[in-house]
Amino acid sequence: MEIELKLLLAPADVAAFHGHPLLKQWAIAKPRQQQLTSVYFDTPDLYFRRHDAALRVRQVGRRWVQTLKGGGQVAAGLHQREEFESRVDGPQPDLAALIALVGPDSAWAELLSAQALADRLVPVFTTRFQRTTWQLRLQQGDEVELALDQGEVQHDAARRPISEIELELKSGEPARLYDFTLALLETVPLRVGNISKAERGYALYAPQPPAVVGAARLELASELTVEQGFQAIVGNCLAQVQGNEAGITQGSDPESVHQMRVGMRRLRSALRLSGELAPCPDALRKELDWLASELGAARDWEVFAGSTLHRVAAARPDDAQWASLQQAAFDVARKNRQKAAAAVRSVRYARLMLSLGGWLQGARWREALAQPEQDALAAPLATFATQILARRHGTLKKRGKRLHGGTPQARHRVRIAAKNLRYAAEFFHSLYPAKRLRPYIATLTTLQDSLGGLNDASVADGLLRQMAHTRPELAHSTGFVRGYLSFRSERDLRKLGKLWQRFARLKPVGKP
Repeated sequence: MEIELKLLLAPADVAAFHGHPLLKQWAIAKPRQQQLTSVYFDTPDLYFRRHDAALRVRQVGRRWVQTLKGGGQVAAGLHQREEFESRVDGPQPDLAALIALVGPDSAWAELLSAQALADRLVPVFTTRFQRTTWQLRLQQGDEVELALDQGEVQHDAARRPISEIELELKSGEPARLYDFTLALLETVPLRVGNISKAERGYALYAPQPPAVVGAARLELASELTVEQGFQAIVGNCLAQVQGNEAGITQGSDPESVHQMRVGMRRLRSALRLSGELAPCPDALRKELDWLASELGAARDWEVFAGSTLHRVAAARPDDAQWASLQQAAFDVARKNRQKAAAAVRSVRYARLMLSLGGWLQGARWREALAQPEQDALAAPLATFATQILARRHGTLKKRGKRLHGGTPQARHRVRIAAKNLRYAAEFFHSLYPAKRLRPYIATLTTLQDSLGGLNDASVADGLLRQMAHTRPELAHSTGFVRGYLSFRSERDLRKLGKLWQRFARLKPVGKP
Protein backbone atom coordinates (compact mmCIF):
# COMPACT_ATOMS: atom_id res chain seq x y z
CA MET A 1 0.00 0.00 0.00
CA GLU A 2 1.56 3.25 -1.16
CA ILE A 3 0.93 6.23 1.14
CA GLU A 4 2.00 9.60 -0.20
CA LEU A 5 1.10 13.26 0.08
CA LYS A 6 1.04 15.16 -3.23
CA LEU A 7 1.70 18.88 -3.50
CA LEU A 8 1.77 21.30 -6.42
CA LEU A 9 4.63 23.76 -6.75
CA ALA A 10 4.88 26.68 -9.19
CA PRO A 11 8.03 26.43 -11.37
CA ALA A 12 9.04 29.91 -10.17
CA ASP A 13 9.31 28.56 -6.59
CA VAL A 14 11.47 25.52 -7.38
CA ALA A 15 14.77 27.30 -6.62
CA ALA A 16 13.48 28.42 -3.21
CA PHE A 17 12.35 24.88 -2.47
CA HIS A 18 15.74 23.40 -3.38
CA GLY A 19 17.40 25.62 -0.79
CA HIS A 20 14.82 25.10 1.94
CA PRO A 21 16.50 24.64 5.34
CA LEU A 22 14.15 21.80 6.30
CA LEU A 23 15.61 19.64 3.52
CA LYS A 24 19.10 20.19 4.83
CA GLN A 25 17.98 19.62 8.40
CA TRP A 26 16.29 16.25 7.90
CA ALA A 27 18.00 14.75 4.82
CA ILE A 28 20.11 11.69 5.63
CA ALA A 29 21.85 11.61 2.22
CA LYS A 30 22.55 13.87 -0.71
CA PRO A 31 19.67 14.31 -3.18
CA ARG A 32 19.63 12.02 -6.21
CA GLN A 33 18.46 12.99 -9.72
CA GLN A 34 16.89 10.76 -12.37
CA GLN A 35 15.30 11.30 -15.75
CA LEU A 36 12.11 9.22 -15.87
CA THR A 37 9.92 8.39 -18.87
CA SER A 38 6.68 6.49 -18.34
CA VAL A 39 4.28 5.19 -20.98
CA TYR A 40 0.74 4.49 -19.76
CA PHE A 41 -1.22 1.71 -21.43
CA ASP A 42 -4.94 1.13 -21.74
CA THR A 43 -7.51 -0.15 -24.22
CA PRO A 44 -9.22 2.21 -26.70
CA ASP A 45 -12.32 2.15 -24.47
CA LEU A 46 -10.15 2.90 -21.37
CA TYR A 47 -10.61 -0.40 -19.55
CA PHE A 48 -8.18 0.41 -16.73
CA ARG A 49 -9.49 3.92 -16.32
CA ARG A 50 -13.04 2.60 -15.91
CA HIS A 51 -11.79 0.28 -13.17
CA ASP A 52 -10.00 3.07 -11.29
CA ALA A 53 -6.57 1.68 -12.13
CA ALA A 54 -3.49 2.73 -14.09
CA LEU A 55 -0.88 0.59 -15.89
CA ARG A 56 2.47 2.04 -16.91
CA VAL A 57 5.92 0.97 -18.06
CA ARG A 58 8.71 3.27 -16.87
CA GLN A 59 12.26 3.52 -18.16
CA VAL A 60 14.73 4.05 -15.33
CA GLY A 61 18.20 4.30 -16.82
CA ARG A 62 18.56 1.07 -18.82
CA ARG A 63 15.92 -0.78 -16.85
CA TRP A 64 12.19 -1.12 -17.55
CA VAL A 65 9.68 -1.41 -14.70
CA GLN A 66 5.94 -1.98 -15.03
CA THR A 67 3.56 -0.70 -12.36
CA LEU A 68 -0.11 -1.29 -11.66
CA LYS A 69 -1.82 1.14 -9.29
CA GLY A 70 -5.41 1.40 -8.20
CA GLY A 71 -8.06 1.33 -5.53
CA GLY A 72 -7.50 3.15 -2.28
CA GLN A 73 -8.59 6.67 -1.52
CA VAL A 74 -7.52 10.33 -1.54
CA ALA A 75 -8.22 12.72 1.33
CA ALA A 76 -6.58 16.12 1.96
CA GLY A 77 -3.91 15.27 -0.62
CA LEU A 78 -2.99 11.95 1.01
CA HIS A 79 -3.09 9.20 -1.62
CA GLN A 80 -3.41 5.62 -0.38
CA ARG A 81 -3.37 3.09 -3.21
CA GLU A 82 -2.29 -0.45 -3.88
CA GLU A 83 0.84 -0.61 -6.01
CA PHE A 84 2.43 -3.60 -7.76
CA GLU A 85 5.78 -3.42 -9.59
CA SER A 86 7.91 -5.85 -11.53
CA ARG A 87 10.81 -5.74 -13.98
CA VAL A 88 10.03 -6.23 -17.69
CA ASP A 89 12.30 -6.79 -20.66
CA GLY A 90 11.24 -3.77 -22.69
CA PRO A 91 8.72 -0.96 -23.15
CA GLN A 92 5.66 -3.28 -23.18
CA PRO A 93 3.67 -4.50 -20.15
CA ASP A 94 3.78 -8.17 -19.18
CA LEU A 95 0.34 -9.05 -17.80
CA ALA A 96 1.28 -12.62 -16.94
CA ALA A 97 4.05 -11.36 -14.65
CA LEU A 98 1.63 -8.97 -12.98
CA ILE A 99 -0.94 -11.73 -12.44
CA ALA A 100 1.72 -13.84 -10.74
CA LEU A 101 2.64 -10.85 -8.58
CA VAL A 102 -0.88 -9.95 -7.41
CA GLY A 103 -1.90 -13.57 -6.86
CA PRO A 104 -4.13 -15.67 -9.12
CA ASP A 105 -7.14 -15.49 -6.79
CA SER A 106 -7.12 -11.73 -6.23
CA ALA A 107 -9.51 -9.15 -7.67
CA TRP A 108 -6.54 -7.64 -9.48
CA ALA A 109 -5.86 -10.96 -11.23
CA GLU A 110 -9.48 -11.02 -12.39
CA LEU A 111 -9.06 -7.51 -13.77
CA LEU A 112 -5.86 -8.44 -15.60
CA SER A 113 -7.33 -11.67 -17.00
CA ALA A 114 -10.01 -10.03 -19.16
CA GLN A 115 -10.34 -11.68 -22.57
CA ALA A 116 -7.71 -10.56 -25.11
CA LEU A 117 -6.69 -7.67 -22.83
CA ALA A 118 -3.00 -7.82 -23.80
CA ASP A 119 -3.86 -7.60 -27.51
CA ARG A 120 -6.02 -4.51 -26.98
CA LEU A 121 -3.48 -2.49 -25.00
CA VAL A 122 -2.15 0.66 -26.65
CA PRO A 123 -0.05 3.59 -25.38
CA VAL A 124 -2.40 6.40 -24.34
CA PHE A 125 -0.05 9.06 -22.97
CA THR A 126 3.52 9.59 -21.75
CA THR A 127 5.09 11.41 -18.83
CA ARG A 128 8.66 12.74 -18.96
CA PHE A 129 10.19 14.47 -15.97
CA GLN A 130 13.31 14.97 -13.94
CA ARG A 131 13.00 13.62 -10.41
CA THR A 132 15.11 14.92 -7.54
CA THR A 133 14.82 12.67 -4.49
CA TRP A 134 15.69 13.33 -0.86
CA GLN A 135 15.66 10.63 1.82
CA LEU A 136 14.42 12.22 5.05
CA ARG A 137 14.30 11.09 8.65
CA LEU A 138 12.00 13.43 10.53
CA GLN A 139 12.31 14.47 14.16
CA GLN A 140 10.18 11.61 15.50
CA GLY A 141 12.04 9.04 13.35
CA ASP A 142 9.54 8.82 10.45
CA GLU A 143 11.20 7.76 7.18
CA VAL A 144 10.05 9.80 4.18
CA GLU A 145 11.07 9.85 0.52
CA LEU A 146 10.56 13.32 -0.91
CA ALA A 147 10.50 13.61 -4.71
CA LEU A 148 10.42 16.83 -6.72
CA ASP A 149 9.17 16.16 -10.27
CA GLN A 150 9.63 18.69 -13.09
CA GLY A 151 8.52 17.85 -16.62
CA GLU A 152 5.40 17.23 -18.68
CA VAL A 153 2.64 14.82 -19.61
CA GLN A 154 2.13 14.33 -23.36
CA HIS A 155 -0.50 12.90 -25.68
CA ASP A 156 0.18 13.41 -29.39
CA ALA A 157 0.96 17.13 -29.76
CA ALA A 158 -0.80 18.14 -26.52
CA ARG A 159 1.34 18.77 -23.45
CA ARG A 160 0.75 19.80 -19.86
CA PRO A 161 3.47 20.73 -17.33
CA ILE A 162 4.32 18.67 -14.27
CA SER A 163 5.65 20.53 -11.25
CA GLU A 164 4.89 18.67 -8.06
CA ILE A 165 6.23 17.21 -4.85
CA GLU A 166 5.50 13.72 -3.55
CA LEU A 167 6.13 12.82 0.07
CA GLU A 168 6.01 9.02 0.32
CA LEU A 169 5.83 7.55 3.80
CA LYS A 170 8.27 4.65 4.14
CA SER A 171 7.73 4.17 7.86
CA GLY A 172 6.00 6.14 10.59
CA GLU A 173 2.77 8.09 10.96
CA PRO A 174 0.88 9.70 8.03
CA ALA A 175 0.03 12.73 10.17
CA ARG A 176 3.74 13.67 10.25
CA LEU A 177 3.66 14.20 6.49
CA TYR A 178 1.17 16.99 7.09
CA ASP A 179 3.25 18.51 9.88
CA PHE A 180 6.33 18.60 7.65
CA THR A 181 4.37 20.08 4.75
CA LEU A 182 2.85 22.81 6.92
CA ALA A 183 6.36 23.75 7.97
CA LEU A 184 7.39 23.96 4.29
CA LEU A 185 4.33 26.08 3.59
CA GLU A 186 5.60 28.80 5.92
CA THR A 187 8.11 29.93 3.28
CA VAL A 188 7.21 28.16 0.01
CA PRO A 189 3.70 28.48 -1.51
CA LEU A 190 2.27 25.04 -2.16
CA ARG A 191 -1.11 23.62 -3.14
CA VAL A 192 -2.57 20.25 -2.28
CA GLY A 193 -2.50 17.82 -5.21
CA ASN A 194 -5.58 15.62 -5.35
CA ILE A 195 -5.01 14.03 -8.75
CA SER A 196 -2.24 11.74 -9.92
CA LYS A 197 -0.07 12.00 -13.03
CA ALA A 198 -2.22 9.25 -14.53
CA GLU A 199 -5.38 11.27 -14.00
CA ARG A 200 -3.75 14.27 -15.66
CA GLY A 201 -2.76 12.10 -18.58
CA TYR A 202 -6.27 10.73 -19.01
CA ALA A 203 -7.62 14.29 -18.89
CA LEU A 204 -5.28 15.12 -21.77
CA TYR A 205 -6.16 11.93 -23.69
CA ALA A 206 -9.93 12.31 -23.34
CA PRO A 207 -10.70 15.90 -22.23
CA GLN A 208 -13.83 16.33 -20.14
CA PRO A 209 -15.26 19.30 -18.22
CA PRO A 210 -14.26 19.26 -14.54
CA ALA A 211 -16.39 16.76 -12.67
CA VAL A 212 -19.12 17.85 -10.27
CA VAL A 213 -18.64 15.65 -7.20
CA GLY A 214 -21.52 14.90 -4.88
CA ALA A 215 -21.38 13.07 -1.58
CA ALA A 216 -20.14 9.51 -2.01
CA ARG A 217 -22.25 6.80 -0.43
CA LEU A 218 -20.84 6.02 2.99
CA GLU A 219 -20.89 2.45 4.29
CA LEU A 220 -20.18 2.19 8.01
CA ALA A 221 -19.93 -1.21 9.68
CA SER A 222 -21.83 -1.58 12.94
CA GLU A 223 -18.72 -2.89 14.73
CA LEU A 224 -16.86 0.39 14.23
CA THR A 225 -16.09 2.55 17.24
CA VAL A 226 -17.33 6.13 17.54
CA GLU A 227 -13.85 7.41 16.67
CA GLN A 228 -13.47 5.18 13.62
CA GLY A 229 -16.88 6.21 12.35
CA PHE A 230 -16.10 9.88 12.94
CA GLN A 231 -12.85 9.62 10.95
CA ALA A 232 -14.64 7.89 8.07
CA ILE A 233 -17.42 10.52 8.00
CA VAL A 234 -15.05 13.50 8.07
CA GLY A 235 -12.88 11.90 5.37
CA ASN A 236 -15.99 11.39 3.22
CA CYS A 237 -16.92 15.08 3.59
CA LEU A 238 -13.39 16.23 2.78
CA ALA A 239 -13.43 14.13 -0.40
CA GLN A 240 -16.56 15.97 -1.57
CA VAL A 241 -15.06 19.37 -0.78
CA GLN A 242 -11.78 18.70 -2.56
CA GLY A 243 -13.41 16.81 -5.41
CA ASN A 244 -14.96 20.09 -6.59
CA GLU A 245 -11.79 22.19 -6.53
CA ALA A 246 -11.12 21.85 -10.25
CA GLY A 247 -14.74 22.65 -11.08
CA ILE A 248 -14.45 25.93 -9.20
CA THR A 249 -10.97 26.97 -10.33
CA GLN A 250 -11.17 25.76 -13.95
CA GLY A 251 -14.87 25.45 -14.79
CA SER A 252 -18.03 27.54 -14.84
CA ASP A 253 -20.76 25.09 -13.78
CA PRO A 254 -22.64 26.59 -10.79
CA GLU A 255 -23.14 23.05 -9.48
CA SER A 256 -19.42 22.85 -8.58
CA VAL A 257 -19.78 25.70 -6.09
CA HIS A 258 -23.02 24.16 -4.82
CA GLN A 259 -21.47 20.75 -4.21
CA MET A 260 -18.36 22.12 -2.52
CA ARG A 261 -20.61 24.22 -0.31
CA VAL A 262 -22.72 21.13 0.49
CA GLY A 263 -19.50 19.28 1.31
CA MET A 264 -18.53 22.12 3.65
CA ARG A 265 -21.92 22.02 5.35
CA ARG A 266 -21.71 18.26 5.75
CA LEU A 267 -18.19 18.64 7.15
CA ARG A 268 -19.21 21.25 9.70
CA SER A 269 -22.24 19.15 10.65
CA ALA A 270 -19.95 16.13 11.08
CA LEU A 271 -17.62 18.11 13.32
CA ARG A 272 -20.59 18.84 15.59
CA LEU A 273 -21.49 15.15 15.79
CA SER A 274 -18.98 14.19 18.41
CA GLY A 275 -19.38 17.33 20.54
CA GLU A 276 -16.75 17.24 23.23
CA LEU A 277 -15.47 13.80 22.25
CA ALA A 278 -13.44 15.00 19.27
CA PRO A 279 -13.32 18.80 19.57
CA CYS A 280 -12.17 20.69 16.49
CA PRO A 281 -9.64 23.47 17.30
CA ASP A 282 -11.03 27.00 17.19
CA ALA A 283 -8.41 28.00 14.61
CA LEU A 284 -9.68 25.35 12.19
CA ARG A 285 -13.30 26.32 12.80
CA LYS A 286 -12.52 29.96 11.98
CA GLU A 287 -10.85 28.96 8.74
CA LEU A 288 -13.81 26.77 7.83
CA ASP A 289 -16.07 29.77 8.47
CA TRP A 290 -13.90 31.83 6.11
CA LEU A 291 -14.16 29.27 3.32
CA ALA A 292 -17.90 28.83 3.87
CA SER A 293 -18.34 32.59 3.55
CA GLU A 294 -16.43 32.72 0.25
CA LEU A 295 -18.44 29.85 -1.19
CA GLY A 296 -21.71 31.18 0.21
CA ALA A 297 -21.43 34.53 -1.57
CA ALA A 298 -20.67 32.82 -4.88
CA ARG A 299 -23.52 30.34 -4.47
CA ASP A 300 -26.09 32.95 -3.42
CA TRP A 301 -25.41 35.12 -6.47
CA GLU A 302 -25.31 32.18 -8.88
CA VAL A 303 -28.68 30.94 -7.60
CA PHE A 304 -30.12 34.43 -7.85
CA ALA A 305 -28.73 35.25 -11.30
CA GLY A 306 -29.54 31.85 -12.67
CA SER A 307 -32.48 29.93 -11.26
CA THR A 308 -34.30 32.71 -9.36
CA LEU A 309 -34.38 35.26 -12.19
CA HIS A 310 -35.01 32.46 -14.69
CA ARG A 311 -38.17 31.46 -12.81
CA VAL A 312 -39.34 35.06 -12.65
CA ALA A 313 -38.60 35.64 -16.35
CA ALA A 314 -41.93 34.13 -17.48
CA ALA A 315 -43.79 36.81 -15.52
CA ARG A 316 -41.31 39.64 -16.01
CA PRO A 317 -42.53 43.11 -16.95
CA ASP A 318 -42.12 44.12 -20.56
CA ASP A 319 -39.59 46.86 -20.03
CA ALA A 320 -36.02 47.60 -21.02
CA GLN A 321 -34.74 47.23 -17.46
CA TRP A 322 -35.10 43.43 -17.36
CA ALA A 323 -32.09 42.64 -19.54
CA SER A 324 -30.02 45.17 -17.58
CA LEU A 325 -31.07 43.54 -14.30
CA GLN A 326 -30.11 40.08 -15.50
CA GLN A 327 -26.77 41.28 -16.83
CA ALA A 328 -26.00 43.15 -13.63
CA ALA A 329 -26.81 40.04 -11.57
CA PHE A 330 -24.59 37.83 -13.74
CA ASP A 331 -21.75 40.36 -13.48
CA VAL A 332 -21.88 40.28 -9.67
CA ALA A 333 -22.21 36.48 -9.71
CA ARG A 334 -19.13 36.19 -11.94
CA LYS A 335 -17.07 38.41 -9.62
CA ASN A 336 -18.05 36.34 -6.58
CA ARG A 337 -17.27 33.14 -8.49
CA GLN A 338 -13.80 34.54 -9.23
CA LYS A 339 -13.33 35.36 -5.54
CA ALA A 340 -14.30 31.81 -4.59
CA ALA A 341 -11.85 30.42 -7.18
CA ALA A 342 -9.08 32.64 -5.82
CA ALA A 343 -9.82 31.39 -2.31
CA VAL A 344 -9.58 27.75 -3.41
CA ARG A 345 -6.29 28.45 -5.21
CA SER A 346 -4.82 30.27 -2.21
CA VAL A 347 -2.14 29.18 0.24
CA ARG A 348 -4.68 29.83 2.98
CA TYR A 349 -6.95 27.13 1.56
CA ALA A 350 -4.00 24.74 1.19
CA ARG A 351 -3.05 25.34 4.82
CA LEU A 352 -6.63 24.65 5.90
CA MET A 353 -6.83 21.36 4.01
CA LEU A 354 -3.41 20.23 5.26
CA SER A 355 -4.25 21.20 8.83
CA LEU A 356 -7.52 19.25 8.63
CA GLY A 357 -5.70 16.28 7.14
CA GLY A 358 -3.09 16.21 9.90
CA TRP A 359 -5.73 16.66 12.59
CA LEU A 360 -7.80 13.81 11.17
CA GLN A 361 -4.97 11.38 10.40
CA GLY A 362 -3.32 11.92 13.76
CA ALA A 363 -6.57 11.86 15.77
CA ARG A 364 -5.26 15.04 17.38
CA TRP A 365 -8.44 15.50 19.45
CA ARG A 366 -7.12 12.86 21.86
CA GLU A 367 -4.42 15.21 23.13
CA ALA A 368 -6.83 17.26 25.27
CA LEU A 369 -9.22 14.48 26.33
CA ALA A 370 -9.61 12.98 29.77
CA GLN A 371 -10.01 9.21 30.15
CA PRO A 372 -13.86 9.21 30.20
CA GLU A 373 -13.98 10.97 26.82
CA GLN A 374 -11.39 8.58 25.38
CA ASP A 375 -13.49 5.66 26.61
CA ALA A 376 -16.56 7.19 24.94
CA LEU A 377 -14.67 7.35 21.62
CA ALA A 378 -14.09 3.60 21.89
CA ALA A 379 -17.82 2.90 22.37
CA PRO A 380 -19.89 1.21 19.61
CA LEU A 381 -20.79 3.53 16.75
CA ALA A 382 -24.33 2.09 16.38
CA THR A 383 -25.35 3.14 19.90
CA PHE A 384 -23.87 6.59 19.44
CA ALA A 385 -25.66 7.01 16.09
CA THR A 386 -29.08 6.27 17.61
CA GLN A 387 -28.41 8.82 20.37
CA ILE A 388 -27.35 11.49 17.85
CA LEU A 389 -30.37 10.91 15.61
CA ALA A 390 -32.76 11.07 18.56
CA ARG A 391 -31.15 14.29 19.79
CA ARG A 392 -31.24 16.00 16.39
CA HIS A 393 -34.81 14.79 15.81
CA GLY A 394 -35.80 16.42 19.10
CA THR A 395 -34.03 19.67 18.22
CA LEU A 396 -35.89 19.89 14.91
CA LYS A 397 -39.28 19.23 16.51
CA LYS A 398 -38.60 21.87 19.16
CA ARG A 399 -37.64 24.51 16.59
CA GLY A 400 -40.53 23.51 14.35
CA LYS A 401 -43.03 24.71 16.92
CA ARG A 402 -42.17 28.26 15.81
CA LEU A 403 -42.79 27.65 12.14
CA HIS A 404 -46.42 28.77 12.15
CA GLY A 405 -46.41 32.54 11.70
CA GLY A 406 -42.66 32.57 12.35
CA THR A 407 -40.06 34.98 11.04
CA PRO A 408 -37.56 34.18 8.25
CA GLN A 409 -34.94 33.88 11.00
CA ALA A 410 -37.04 31.23 12.78
CA ARG A 411 -37.50 29.32 9.52
CA HIS A 412 -33.75 29.51 8.95
CA ARG A 413 -33.12 27.86 12.33
CA VAL A 414 -35.59 25.10 11.44
CA ARG A 415 -33.85 24.64 8.08
CA ILE A 416 -30.45 24.27 9.76
CA ALA A 417 -31.86 21.71 12.21
CA ALA A 418 -33.48 19.78 9.35
CA LYS A 419 -30.23 19.81 7.42
CA ASN A 420 -28.19 18.57 10.39
CA LEU A 421 -30.67 15.76 11.01
CA ARG A 422 -30.70 14.75 7.36
CA TYR A 423 -26.90 14.72 7.16
CA ALA A 424 -26.69 12.56 10.29
CA ALA A 425 -29.30 10.15 8.89
CA GLU A 426 -27.31 9.91 5.65
CA PHE A 427 -24.01 9.42 7.51
CA PHE A 428 -25.46 6.52 9.52
CA HIS A 429 -27.81 5.05 6.90
CA SER A 430 -25.90 1.76 6.66
CA LEU A 431 -26.57 1.03 10.35
CA TYR A 432 -30.37 0.85 9.93
CA PRO A 433 -32.83 -1.08 7.76
CA ALA A 434 -33.38 0.68 4.43
CA LYS A 435 -37.17 0.32 4.64
CA ARG A 436 -37.10 2.29 7.89
CA LEU A 437 -34.62 4.97 6.88
CA ARG A 438 -35.56 5.72 3.26
CA PRO A 439 -39.00 7.22 3.97
CA TYR A 440 -37.55 9.13 6.92
CA ILE A 441 -34.84 10.73 4.77
CA ALA A 442 -37.30 11.33 1.92
CA THR A 443 -39.64 13.24 4.24
CA LEU A 444 -36.74 15.23 5.64
CA THR A 445 -35.50 16.03 2.13
CA THR A 446 -38.89 17.34 1.01
CA LEU A 447 -39.16 19.50 4.13
CA GLN A 448 -35.61 20.77 3.70
CA ASP A 449 -36.19 21.59 0.01
CA SER A 450 -39.28 23.63 0.91
CA LEU A 451 -37.40 25.51 3.61
CA GLY A 452 -34.50 25.98 1.21
CA GLY A 453 -36.75 27.54 -1.42
CA LEU A 454 -38.08 30.01 1.13
CA ASN A 455 -34.53 30.78 2.23
CA ASP A 456 -33.46 31.38 -1.38
CA ALA A 457 -36.32 33.88 -1.73
CA SER A 458 -35.25 35.63 1.49
CA VAL A 459 -31.61 35.77 0.32
CA ALA A 460 -32.73 37.03 -3.10
CA ASP A 461 -34.72 39.81 -1.43
CA GLY A 462 -31.56 40.98 0.32
CA LEU A 463 -29.57 40.88 -2.92
CA LEU A 464 -32.29 42.83 -4.70
CA ARG A 465 -32.13 45.49 -2.00
CA GLN A 466 -28.38 45.74 -2.61
CA MET A 467 -28.89 46.10 -6.35
CA ALA A 468 -31.58 48.75 -5.91
CA HIS A 469 -29.14 50.71 -3.74
CA THR A 470 -26.13 50.40 -6.06
CA ARG A 471 -28.10 50.56 -9.31
CA PRO A 472 -31.09 52.87 -8.69
CA GLU A 473 -31.93 52.86 -12.39
CA LEU A 474 -33.02 49.23 -11.95
CA ALA A 475 -35.46 50.04 -9.14
CA HIS A 476 -38.55 49.18 -11.19
CA SER A 477 -37.37 45.67 -12.09
CA THR A 478 -35.95 44.91 -8.64
CA GLY A 479 -39.24 46.00 -7.09
CA PHE A 480 -41.19 43.71 -9.42
CA VAL A 481 -39.01 40.71 -8.57
CA ARG A 482 -39.30 41.37 -4.84
CA GLY A 483 -43.08 41.50 -5.14
CA TYR A 484 -43.19 38.32 -7.20
CA LEU A 485 -40.99 36.44 -4.73
CA SER A 486 -43.10 37.66 -1.82
CA PHE A 487 -46.23 36.31 -3.52
CA ARG A 488 -44.56 32.95 -4.20
CA SER A 489 -43.29 32.74 -0.63
CA GLU A 490 -46.79 33.21 0.80
CA ARG A 491 -47.99 30.30 -1.31
CA ASP A 492 -44.99 28.15 -0.34
CA LEU A 493 -45.57 28.90 3.34
CA ARG A 494 -49.03 27.33 3.11
CA LYS A 495 -47.47 24.15 1.65
CA LEU A 496 -44.78 24.13 4.35
CA GLY A 497 -47.36 23.57 7.07
CA LYS A 498 -48.46 20.27 5.51
CA LEU A 499 -44.87 19.11 5.05
CA TRP A 500 -44.13 19.87 8.67
CA GLN A 501 -47.12 17.87 9.88
CA ARG A 502 -45.89 14.93 7.83
CA PHE A 503 -42.51 15.07 9.54
CA ALA A 504 -43.99 15.66 13.01
CA ARG A 505 -45.73 12.28 12.82
CA LEU A 506 -42.41 10.46 12.39
CA LYS A 507 -40.58 8.77 15.24
CA PRO A 508 -36.80 9.07 15.61
CA VAL A 509 -34.82 6.45 13.74
CA GLY A 510 -33.92 3.50 15.93
CA LYS A 511 -36.97 3.81 18.17
CA PRO A 512 -39.93 1.44 17.94
